[in-house]
Amino acid sequence: MMKKNNISVCLGDITSLSCDCIVNAANQSLLGGGGVDGAIHRAAGPELLAECRTLHGCNTGEAKITKGYHLNAKWVIHTVGPVYSGKPEDVRLLASCYRGTLDLARQYQIRTIAFPAISTGVYRYPLQEAVSIAVRTVTAWLCENEEYLIDIIFCCFDQKTYDSYRYFLADTH
Repeated sequence: MMKKNNISVCLGDITSLSCDCIVNAANQSLLGGGGVDGAIHRAAGPELLAECRTLHGCNTGEAKITKGYHLNAKWVIHTVGPVYSGKPEDVRLLASCYRGTLDLARQYQIRTIAFPAISTGVYRYPLQEAVSIAVRTVTAWLCENEEYLIDIIFCCFDQKTYDSYRYFLADTH
């Protein structure tokens, strides 16, 4: 029997997951911040900040990779989501975060990856819209790269986010 890509949802702390890679919803400096970004930097230790300094930031919609250091994950892919403005460009940039992250994951032969709800915290992207974009973009990427086996985890920090992912994933299966 052939293995199939798997998409799952969990409720919890992304920094404690045991997987190949976790995704950091970073700011453009990549030097840490609030929310999931700050939590990942704290959990990974000062080595993560030192490596991030060598990357010289990251543009919105793009992604860069570092080691995971003290995390259970070997890698961290940092991606910068858009600050929500209500413009069509927001959709393109948020989708680009997911596609670029998955392209990097494939390049590094990552087989399990956990995403937070990118841009839904201090960047104020409306939750339902952001989750819909995430699920559609990841599902499309998996269809376009069906020969590459990877397990996707949407790791949610609260029940409302978890319920949104469950709803949108039930809709796509």
